Amino acid sequence: MIIQKIGIIGAGAWGTALGQAAVRAGREVVLCARDPVLVKTINAQHENPLYLTGVKLDPALHATNDLAEAAAADAVLLVTPAQHVRTTAKALAPRLSPETCVVVCAKGIEQKSGALMTEVLAEALPDQPIAVLSGPTFAVEVARGQPTAVTLAASDAKLGAALVVGLGSRGFRPYLSNDPIGAEVGGAVKNVIAIACGIVAGRKMGDNTRAALITRGLAEVVRLGLAKGGRAETFLGLSGLGDLTLTCSAMQSRNFSLGVLLGEGQQLKEILAGRRSVAEGVFSAAAVTALAERLEVEMPIAAAVDAVLNHGAGIVETIEGLLARPFKAE
Repeated sequence: MIIQKIGIIGAGAWGTALGQAAVRAGREVVLCARDPVLVKTINAQHENPLYLTGVKLDPALHATNDLAEAAAADAVLLVTPAQHVRTTAKALAPRLSPETCVVVCAKGIEQKSGALMTEVLAEALPDQPIAVLSGPTFAVEVARGQPTAVTLAASDAKLGAALVVGLGSRGFRPYLSNDPIGAEVGGAVKNVIAIACGIVAGRKMGDNTRAALITRGLAEVVRLGLAKGGRAETFLGLSGLGDLTLTCSAMQSRNFSLGVLLGEGQQLKEILAGRRSVAEGVFSAAAVTALAERLEVEMPIAAAVDAVLNHGAGIVETIEGLLARPFKAE
C-alpha cells in the first residue's frame, strides 16, 4: 500500500499542522474546512489566521470545503473535535473508497455512548481500514517544522507501516504501534488530568503537587486502558506518558491553561466563551468518569475534575476530598 494523497477533515490548528507535515513528507494534501472564507484565505494567502496566527503555510497545501474532494485520497485524517467524529464519519461514508484508510486524530471519548473514537468509526464506517495518530504535539510547533514524535497505531501492520512512510519526515517522526486502544485511552484521559494539573497551578499549590497529579494520573490512564484491552507498555510511550507530560506542563495546552484559569477563580462559561478552539477534556471528563464506573475502575482525579466541571463542586472542597483519601500502596 502506498500513501500518496492525503485528505484532512478539519482545518483547525491541528488539522492545518498535520497538513503542513504531510506536505513536507512529499504528499499531495487536501485540507477540508467548513468556512469558505477560511478556504480562500489558506489558498490565497497561505495562512490560517483563525487557528495558527503567524505561521506561513506551504503553498502546496490546498484547502477546500468540498468533503468529497478531501475524501478522494489514499488516507483521510479525521481531525474534527471528538464529539463531532460520528457525524463527520457518517457524512464521509458514501464518499470513501473501500481502500481509503481513516486515521483518527481526535483525542476524546464520546459523551453519549462512552465509546472510543475507533469504536465510533467501527459503527459509522464498518468497512474502512482504521488507524490512530496520537502523542505529545502542540500544533504550532508541528506547523513550524519543529521536531516532533508521535504514535501511529494500527491493528494491521502493513497499513501502519504505509502510514508511517506516508506521513513521516525528518521533523515529524511516527513510531509504529499495534495498540490503537491504548493510544486512544492515553490521548483522551490525559486531557482530563491536564485540567486537574492546571487547577493546582492556578491555585499556586506547587510543582510537587503537579508531579503527584501527573504520576497518579498516569496510574488512572493505565487502569482504564487495561480495562479496555490496551497494553501496559503503550502507556509508557509517546501516546501515554509523553502526551500526559506535555499536556500537563505548558500553557500552550488548551486543557492545562483552562485549568489554570479555573484555579484562579474564573467561571467555566466565561473561559469557554473567550475561546475558539476546543478543550477536549471539558467534554471527556464526564465520559471518562462514566466509563470508569461502568468498568469498575477507580479514577479519583478524573472524577474530581468531572465534579468541578459538570456538577458544581467547589475547587477547594474537591481538593480537600482528594487529600483526605486513605493512604495506599503505590
